[in-house]
Amino acid sequence: MSLSTHILDQGAGRPAAGVEVLLSQLTDRGIVQIGLGRTDDDGRIGDFGLEGPMIAGAYQLDFDTGSYFADRGEASFYPYVSIIFAVTDPSEHYHVPLLLNRFGYSTYRGS
Repeated sequence: MSLSTHILDQGAGRPAAGVEVLLSQLTDRGIVQIGLGRTDDDGRIGDFGLEGPMIAGAYQLDFDTGSYFADRGEASFYPYVSIIFAVTDPSEHYHVPLLLNRFGYSTYRGS
């Protein structure tokens, strides 16, 4: 399975570069961090530095949106955005985009 994300800052009309994103797996023992990335100049992360394959189950992406807006001198309502999603078929590619502005966000399963 492969995983990628993309952040579009809708308020600025451009990709959100430099956002730290933490990848975790939700297990019966709690939340376990398994990867970390930072968006590139195009607002994308295609490699979370995983040491092994992902398996079916629940995962969480935590986006440090507060630092992104603070670095631009802007206040924001959501200092972090957490997206929990299910991997049902580990052979597929999972793309989890984040459409972001200072006072709201949206997400969907991309391709």
